[in-house]
Amino acid sequence: MAQAPQAGDTAPAFDMATDTGNVSLAGLKGRAVLLYFYPKDDTTGCTNEANAFTAAQADFDKAGAVIVGVSKDSAASHAKFRKKYGLTIELGSDPEGAVVESYGVWVSKSMYGRSYMGIERATFLIDGEGIVRRVWHKVKVPGHAAEVLAAVQALNGG
Repeated sequence: MAQAPQAGDTAPAFDMATDTGNVSLAGLKGRAVLLYFYPKDDTTGCTNEANAFTAAQADFDKAGAVIVGVSKDSAASHAKFRKKYGLTIELGSDPEGAVVESYGVWVSKSMYGRSYMGIERATFLIDGEGIVRRVWHKVKVPGHAAEVLAAVQALNGG
């Protein structure tokens, strides 16, 4: 199990299929990347988070940041999720869990006394040079998109 990168670390490289093609850290060089991990398409918290980032997309674009949501769902699942809610953000598919593992967000969770492995809701702000600038673990969805936007604006000077 990989340790989650911290602020100041080089971000682990990624290259994932999306429902619209492909997304990679190398392909986004020069732009800030907001990489957020979520457990599952079309569940309440994940839908609320994706909708919040979609609603703020123009502000993130203006601040020079690309938003990439990541789960272990397939690209086909992402396509349905995007269409159902009108999402405009990029959704990376990581069915083998390589990216999830490299960012240290595949963790032991528990619900109703049962332990299981799952994706921790976490967000990583990566600068244009591929350095992690901020990390949010155990994200609570309400207000998160606005908090991350403020961090992006501070990173990119407005």
